This record gives sequence, C-alpha cells and structure tokens, in this order.
Amino acid sequence: MLLRQEGLPRPIREIAWKAQLRLCRRYRRLTHTGKQANVVTTAIARELAGFIWAIARKAEIAAG
Repeated sequence: MLLRQEGLPRPIREIAWKAQLRLCRRYRRLTHTGKQANVVTTAIARELAGFIWAIARKAEIAAG
C-alpha cells in the first residue's frame, strides 16, 4: 500500500488513511450490531463515495 501512495500528495494520502480507519471501524461496528450484510455494504459504499469525492476535489485543486 505504501508503494502505491508513494507519488501522491500528502493531503490525499491523509484523506485516504482517514477513510481506511473510519470505514473499517464502521464496518466492524455495523456487523457486530447484527445489521444485514447488504445494508452494511451499502452504508460503507455510500460513505466511501464521499471520501472519493473529497480526494477528487483535492486532486483538482492540486492540478490547478
């Protein structure tokens, strides 16, 4: 994973790491409470879309 992130700007790496931590924690919490797998996957996917949007905005700003 570090090799893939090597050439990325620091703000983008920070957002990606924040997403990794939050989404993993949220997935574990939702499955532990007994939510159905489809519901959990959909919730995580929706939140992941928000992180992807944030990364795209940072990349757009960095590109000028």
